[in-house]
Amino acid sequence: MFYPKKVFFKNHVFQVNEHVYEPAEDTFLIAEQLSVEDEDVVLDLGTGCGILAVLAAEKAKHIVAVDINPYAIECATKNAEVNGVEETIEFRQGDLFQSIKPDEKFSLILFNAPYLPSEPSEERSWIGKAWAGGPDGRTIINRFVVGVSDFLADDGRIQLVQSSLSDVNRTLDAFCELEFKVIVAAQVKVPLETIVLIEGRR
Repeated sequence: MFYPKKVFFKNHVFQVNEHVYEPAEDTFLIAEQLSVEDEDVVLDLGTGCGILAVLAAEKAKHIVAVDINPYAIECATKNAEVNGVEETIEFRQGDLFQSIKPDEKFSLILFNAPYLPSEPSEERSWIGKAWAGGPDGRTIINRFVVGVSDFLADDGRIQLVQSSLSDVNRTLDAFCELEFKVIVAAQVKVPLETIVLIEGRR
C-alpha cells in the first residue's frame, strides 16, 4: 500500500494512506492528554493510523486497537512496526465493540468518535466512517455510551473525543445516568465547533 502522507508527533512518525483519517485537532487533543499507566490494558477504538495505540504502547501492558476500516488496520499495523511497538498492540477489524470478546476487560478505553452530523452518503466510504455520526452526530457516540460498561474494568477509565455539534451535555448526562463520574478535561476551538475531551471513570 502506498502511504502518501507522514504525520509527526513528538518523537514518532505516522504514515497515512488516502483511505485513512489523517490525525487532526481532535487526534492531537486526546494524544496530548493521554493518561496511560504502566499496568494498563488499553482498548483503542477507531484507531485510524494507530497514533493513540502507538503512544499508549510506551507505557501500557497490552493494547487492542480496533477499526472498522481495513485500510486503517493495515496502516496502523505498519505504524506500530515503524515505531517499534508491534509486540504490544493487537489489531482487530470490527465495528465498535464487535471484535471484542465478552469476557475481555480494559482499564482504559480510548475513542476519538465519529461525531459530525452527516448524510448517509458520507458513511459509505471508508474514510467517511471516521467522522460521519449520523443526522445528529450521535449515532456512534450513543452506541459507545451504552456498550462501554460491558468491557470496562471495575476501576476503569474512558477518554472520549466529540464535538459541540453533537451535544456534549447529552453525553455527560448519559454517562451520569450510568453512574460514571465524567468531566470535560480539555477542549479546543476550531471553526464552527469546539472539540472536547471527556474523561470518565466508574
